[in-house]
Amino acid sequence: MQHKISRRDVVKGGLIAGALVPALGLMAHRAEAALTPLDPNDPTAKSLGFVTDASKVDAAANPTYKPGQRCATCAQYQGKPTEAVAGCNIFAGHSVPAGGWCKVWAQRPG
Repeated sequence: MQHKISRRDVVKGGLIAGALVPALGLMAHRAEAALTPLDPNDPTAKSLGFVTDASKVDAAANPTYKPGQRCATCAQYQGKPTEAVAGCNIFAGHSVPAGGWCKVWAQRPG
């Protein structure tokens, strides 16, 4: 049993794909825009010691903190290190400042 693909099917598939790719890109852009800034008083943020300014981390209460650690250098940061604000894999649906920090910090590869 052999199926033949007609030229019409190839053209139709190409047109559909051509229409879907930009639409998916727009939806992804809107999803990024929907991120709300993480509130440091959020229960999850508090439990992970989140601060919006890493220079204000209480080193005595957070022995894993080392100077220079901040959200922009963390593997969980979803933006480029040069972006001021981006999403975070730990705090889904929220954005975090590049200069922030929490206990989940892990060195960004690269």
